[in-house]
Amino acid sequence: RKLYQHVAELVATKWNAGGQCALVVGATFPDELAEVRRLVGEMPLLVPGIGAQGGDIEATVSAGRTAAGTGLMINSSRAILYAGKDENFAAAARRVALETRDAINRYRR
Repeated sequence: RKLYQHVAELVATKWNAGGQCALVVGATFPDELAEVRRLVGEMPLLVPGIGAQGGDIEATVSAGRTAAGTGLMINSSRAILYAGKDENFAAAARRVALETRDAINRYRR
């Protein structure tokens, strides 16, 4: 048994008595993300690794969403922060943020 499985199970069963816990699971490992989701049920998951780190949005959402299509806080920082370098930085960052949001929502259903 792998350490991440043990930790996920402990968090879900013993440490989350008040519903105050969440776990961080990388988007670059969708198989492990699916395993964590199976172990923790509806618990929220913070998922970094979309964008610059190469995590696939469709695979991430498919592996980590709850039955209702929720339960994920997907983070994309560098792809948005460094979308543009000149005076159009804000517009480029907005465009990438909206594209990322739209892709996440497309696969939630």
